[in-house]
Amino acid sequence: MIKVLVVHDTCLLRQALATLLCREHDLEVSAASWPEAVTGLVSWQPRVCVVDVDAPGPAAPPSQWEHFAERATAEKCGLLLLAPPSRPGLLHRASRAQALGYVSNDEPCEALLGAIRRVAQGKQFVDTSLGWDFLQAARVPLTERELSVLSLASQGASVAEIAGDLHLTHGTVRNYLSTITRKTGARNRVHAIRISQEAGWV
Repeated sequence: MIKVLVVHDTCLLRQALATLLCREHDLEVSAASWPEAVTGLVSWQPRVCVVDVDAPGPAAPPSQWEHFAERATAEKCGLLLLAPPSRPGLLHRASRAQALGYVSNDEPCEALLGAIRRVAQGKQFVDTSLGWDFLQAARVPLTERELSVLSLASQGASVAEIAGDLHLTHGTVRNYLSTITRKTGARNRVHAIRISQEAGWV
C-alpha cells in the first residue's frame, strides 16, 4: 500500500480529494490542514505528500514552507505539488523544496493517480501542461533576497520591521524595494506586490 498525506487548508476540498484517492486499491490516505501538516508527516509516515501549492501553505512565509519541505525530506516522503496554470512564481518557490512531482490542478484525477504512483517509486513526474510555466519560473526577475524583502512587505511589514527581520539597514531595504519596483515594471511598491502575488512569486 502507498500511504498518502493530502495537505490542503480547505476542509471540504481535502476531504473530497482524500475520499477520491481512497477508492484506489493500492492507496491508503490521510488528510491534514496546513498547520497539521508537519504532525501528519511524522505520525502518518506517508510515502507521498500531495500539497496544493496555491493553498495558504506555500503562500505563507518562505521559512514555514521550507521547514515543511525539509521535514518531508527527513521523513523520506516524496512531495507532489498540485499547481494552478499560469502561476510560474509558485512553481519557482516550490521547486526549491526539491519536489518530485508537479501536476496541474486542471488535469483529471488519472493524472494525479499516475503521479502519486511514480513519486512513490522515487521518480520524478512533471505534468506536460506545466511546461511553459516551468520555463517562466526559471525567469523570475527577483533574487532570493529581493523575494524575502517583498514577501515581508506583502504582509504589511514596515521598512523598519523588514530591516529588523532580515538584519539589514533601513537604507538597504529601501534600495531593495526600489529595485523590486523597477524589475517588476511596477508603478510603486503596492503595484509591485500585486504583480508579484498574481505571478505567485510571493
